[in-house]
Amino acid sequence: MGNESKIKIDNLNLHIGKNHILKNIHVSIPERQLTVILGPSGCGKTTLLKSLNRLTDLYPEMKIDGSIFLNEEDILHSKTEITLLRKKMGLLSQSPYPLPMSIYDNIAYGLRISGRRKKKYLIKRVEHYLTQVSLWDEVKDRLKDSASSLSIGQQQRLCLARGLAVDPEIILADEPTSALDPLSSKQIEELFVKLKQRYTIVVVTHILRQARRIADYVIFMYMGEVIEHGPAKDFFENPKEELTKEYLKGAFN
Repeated sequence: MGNESKIKIDNLNLHIGKNHILKNIHVSIPERQLTVILGPSGCGKTTLLKSLNRLTDLYPEMKIDGSIFLNEEDILHSKTEITLLRKKMGLLSQSPYPLPMSIYDNIAYGLRISGRRKKKYLIKRVEHYLTQVSLWDEVKDRLKDSASSLSIGQQQRLCLARGLAVDPEIILADEPTSALDPLSSKQIEELFVKLKQRYTIVVVTHILRQARRIADYVIFMYMGEVIEHGPAKDFFENPKEELTKEYLKGAFN
């Protein structure tokens, strides 16, 4: 697959009333790499992430124009079934939201609604996805327990496993470690680094150290604009824009 572009954003603008939130965004997100959208709070990072799987549709006051291509199809204007689109993109939020059911059913739920109901098959797949997020050994003896009995770090990994169970192509993550302790954060970071061999991963963070640790590609935003983007090594070692240099020095954190 190489480093082809998975998502291409073209002339994207988003307004809420008179406020221009995302301004003329042109950027491509490489396939099977970990792209970090970086920048100070309130600069449009999460809004950009939400526009990728059209969660922006949930806010009628948002007016969006431009194009977002996924596999050459413009998902903003196509006949794409939104549910199909969201299946292609697993989303991990800041706080974990396990479904109000057992650990087992959190994973099996997505499999069942896509028509895979054989018990033997489900047991195998639940183990597979829990293993993918390094959770199986911790929960295999308590699969019938409520998901809310897990620690918050375990819940976040469960939500990641649940997202993987619908076979997405892309994993979107919005500040996925902000509610977690340092050890759980490290586990999530390590999982992303492992999973990018199979998935295109886009992570929003305002934590510079985290971006340095995990990013292959960086999109730096400020006040609704993309200031600079490129391979992480170039971005951190040889930034081109004055604003980027100031940000990396910690000027407006």
